[in-house]
Amino acid sequence: LEAIGHETQPPARFTEASLVKMLESEGIGRPSTYASIIGTITDERKGYAQLVGNTLVPTFTAFAVVDLLEKHFPDIVDLKFTSKMEQTLDDIATGEVDWLPYLKEFYLGNDGLETQVKERDSNIDPKEARTIHLEDLDTKIRISRTGAYIESENGNINLPKDMPPADLNPEQVEVLLKGPKQLGTHPETGEPIYVKLGPYGHYLQLGDKTDENPKPKNVSIPPKVKPEAVTLDMAVRLLSLPRTLGVHPDTGRKIQAAIGRFGPYIVHDLGKDEEGKAAKDYRSIKAPDDVTTITLDRALELFAEPKAVRGKRGTATPIRELGAHPSDGEPVNIYNGPYGAYIKHGKVNASIPEGHTVEDIPMDVAVQALEAKAGTKKATKGKKTTTTAKKTTAKKTSTKTATKTTAKKTTTKAAAAKKSTGTSKRVKTND
Repeated sequence: LEAIGHETQPPARFTEASLVKMLESEGIGRPSTYASIIGTITDERKGYAQLVGNTLVPTFTAFAVVDLLEKHFPDIVDLKFTSKMEQTLDDIATGEVDWLPYLKEFYLGNDGLETQVKERDSNIDPKEARTIHLEDLDTKIRISRTGAYIESENGNINLPKDMPPADLNPEQVEVLLKGPKQLGTHPETGEPIYVKLGPYGHYLQLGDKTDENPKPKNVSIPPKVKPEAVTLDMAVRLLSLPRTLGVHPDTGRKIQAAIGRFGPYIVHDLGKDEEGKAAKDYRSIKAPDDVTTITLDRALELFAEPKAVRGKRGTATPIRELGAHPSDGEPVNIYNGPYGAYIKHGKVNASIPEGHTVEDIPMDVAVQALEAKAGTKKATKGKKTTTTAKKTTAKKTSTKTATKTTAKKTTTKAAAAKKSTGTSKRVKTND
């Protein structure tokens, strides 16, 4: 007998592009709605998923929401249900299906959304709905307004906001339940110094929390420093933050060095702006500079450098140039987008038709795709013009058209919500 090794790995997580590809294969969403679906999933206020690099990583909140929907509203997260709804919405948009009977059935039917909510709401236990059960973990994890936490006999232990459920294992839970590690005592105050874990990562705390000292001083541990690598000397230096480095020679106002949620930084107090609000100028501190040793002269050098504009992008470079458009001579190029390659001519963007690739698509096929896309936009504009004309013709027709338009928007919005929820389900499955 020969022993054959076999390793199993969990399915790869979705990227934005692979998620859109999956949605297309399931018939969910349309090119015009993919961006809003991704936006809903990654919205920090909702907290369903985090973008780590280009990977979508589900959060504890996503697990709780999907579990609730699967138990009590399974249709809402059923891919076939959502796909069928998409097709019906398309038929309503083309006039093949009447919107009013569909909406009545959807909301007010025997098994409509209103009926489902009324019947099942009383069966939902709020505490259980906020509880997550993970494989190989006996610990109870609950969701609160401030994030996920472990429930224990000695109190609740917050989990870092950037910690995905897949990274929480029994060993980590055991460390968390043991409580904060004491590094030693501060040489000047004699107070204990602890390494603790909060919603935004590990941090240092000086002293114990008491009635006389309800808010002990704390400071974040720099992102690139492992908690176990923090020494007592380093902790004392970090707890000295924020440090006042001196005053700016031009403004006479103080410059400080500190650590925040996103790492170490220096800040220049600029006083009040024209609206009377506090104005400050920030710069990140990057290696080899150290927040605990940076000098005033070095800080002035950093402030003298041009400030980087977050999120600023340069002009996109085409991955292939097809040539001049036969009708106006303007360039027709192919670019890489967040959801794959696309053809661009002026302000019109079109997807590469099936059966063609970036390398082999000819100019005539690209022109046809652009004309089809432009024709769709013109048809949409034509509908708006017709609606306006109807409003001018008769008051009754105007009211009817307005009602119809509003209903369509409501239906689309409801569909978008369902698509987002359905997507969360897939994110959970691929975790």
